[in-house]
Amino acid sequence: MRWIDVSISKHKLRLFDGRRLIKTYPIGVGKMLTPTPNGTYKVVNKQWNPGGPFGVIWMGLSKPHYGIHGTNNPASIGKHVSHGCIRMYNHHVLELAAKVPIGTRVSIHK
Repeated sequence: MRWIDVSISKHKLRLFDGRRLIKTYPIGVGKMLTPTPNGTYKVVNKQWNPGGPFGVIWMGLSKPHYGIHGTNNPASIGKHVSHGCIRMYNHHVLELAAKVPIGTRVSIHK
């Protein structure tokens, strides 16, 4: 069973299959006033080419208004800059979206 682990402090998203690490990706996360929420969520939808700052794909989480998405600002990866979402390079988020189905568990922690 695949699942996603997000470390806010390390700016890393890791994709696992059970206990086996498949891949690690650099991410951008929420800033102090709009932090990325801790907790366990699920991927509930995927929207291709959502426009604006969301890059090539939006993967919505079970916490409304939060998601994993691409970016139109690659320089923001590795920083605390978003409104709470998890930003990825467009080529990385496309790769991730192809590997995780709707319903995939996403664990977010400091």
